[in-house]
Amino acid sequence: MTAKERAVKLVPLPSNAYVREEDLGKRPILDIRHLGIDFGGLTAVSDFNLVIGRTEITGLIGPNGAGKTTVFNLLTNVYTPSRGSILLDGYDTKGKSTWQLNRMGIARTFQNIRLFKNVSVLDNVKIGLSGETDCSLVSSIFRLPKYWRSERIANERALELLSVFDMQDMAGQLAGSLPYGAQRRLEIVRALATNPSLLLLDEPAAGMNPSETGELMENIRRIRDTFKIAICLIEHDMNLVMGVCDGIAVLNYGEIIAKGTPRQIKSNPKVIEAYLGKKEEKSDAES
Repeated sequence: MTAKERAVKLVPLPSNAYVREEDLGKRPILDIRHLGIDFGGLTAVSDFNLVIGRTEITGLIGPNGAGKTTVFNLLTNVYTPSRGSILLDGYDTKGKSTWQLNRMGIARTFQNIRLFKNVSVLDNVKIGLSGETDCSLVSSIFRLPKYWRSERIANERALELLSVFDMQDMAGQLAGSLPYGAQRRLEIVRALATNPSLLLLDEPAAGMNPSETGELMENIRRIRDTFKIAICLIEHDMNLVMGVCDGIAVLNYGEIIAKGTPRQIKSNPKVIEAYLGKKEEKSDAES
């Protein structure tokens, strides 16, 4: 796919947000309004506003300590916002537990891999499918026909999801025995097993070599196109961000300082200053 074919058009909404042209006229999957959180006297995130279209791949970038992971923790109610609102597919997430938000359609991965390492690859994915199984406790205990039917369906679905990353042949291996990059991919597959409408990826390319990162880039596009979902990722690998994201939001000191296409973000003076620092003007004596 050429760069021209990948080019997308972001169009403005009345709220001053931007979404992909393909998502125009559809309710955004995520609408964050004036979100903020304080820890003691410190404001970690302030007046954070972001809209993500239903099939948009959004990058959330910024210098270390900008508040990116804090935003993800707010979106999944690991932290309770001090102010503002989060609408997931039009529904307010206030007061919802993390597992309730997962049922509503939001799934995430973490900076530090969180797999059941002494369990098989297949069973790790099936854990993500647990909300979709239609099997009672009695059927499970006594191994009734409904249990075996449910197990067969879960196995087939788990293998289908693993095939997205060409990992079906690893199904019987212990998750902890996989190479680092494969463990990263498995965590994404397990998140997909919960059938999300919004997938949050926290530094998915961390620890990957350039070849694995290039493969991840293609897989992120494939996930969006196959499952018709939105993806928001935090990432420090700018080649991945610029290569896969439709829109990019830049966070600095807990505030969004820019949002636009990769081309717009590359040349934005505020973004350059946030990453590289402000150039000091030379005095007349120095020039």
